[in-house]
Amino acid sequence: MRAVLFAVAIVALVAGLATPGVALGGSIKGTVVLKGATPELRKLAVTIDQYVCGKEKSPEDLLVSPQGRIRNAVVWLDKAPAGSAGEALPSTTTMDQKDCSFAPRVVIVPAGGRIDFLNSDRLLHNLHSTPSANPPFNRTQPKGRTIAISFSHPEIIRVTCDLHSWMRGWVVVAEHPFYALTDPEGQFTLRGLAPGRYTVRVWQERLGTSSKDIVVGDQDPTPITLEMAAR
Repeated sequence: MRAVLFAVAIVALVAGLATPGVALGGSIKGTVVLKGATPELRKLAVTIDQYVCGKEKSPEDLLVSPQGRIRNAVVWLDKAPAGSAGEALPSTTTMDQKDCSFAPRVVIVPAGGRIDFLNSDRLLHNLHSTPSANPPFNRTQPKGRTIAISFSHPEIIRVTCDLHSWMRGWVVVAEHPFYALTDPEGQFTLRGLAPGRYTVRVWQERLGTSSKDIVVGDQDPTPITLEMAAR
């Protein structure tokens, strides 16, 4: 009886692997690194609401590890690959305003998705953005109020606070599932890829955009290093 059950399980497994549209997929695992010396980053003076915001802020527009790896860079495939099913991005995410900074500073949301903007500070903030493809917004936000905003069209959007000039946040509206944000070590992974040639793009708020071609084949994960020139 056990032999029969084992044979049935093997047949089911083989059938599943052979079913059209079912694929294990490969992946790209990479690192984004700074090419050149890290620019000098000066503290940002805080002139108002120091009882919450402090007297100065560390700049967050370029976060680099001691090894020269870049945090908060957005990596994606230039075109959505046919026949690949990537991991779906969460349709809803949050961006908080805490200690007079956006947290996290960069978020990724799929086209059609929503961001819940929060305010954890005991003072008034203001959400202000002028996107190109999505409707603009400019809304005051007291502590404890959640403002939900949906984004329909892919683009990169800067969010500011008119009341606190140093505050910057970024919303990346993704065209397809193959987007990733680098971690504190500058690393990222794109999964669910069919074999083939791809163009990998990377964006960082201070360094701009660059790209590199890669071939996903038998090796899994396929490694890549993306360099961004210091400015």
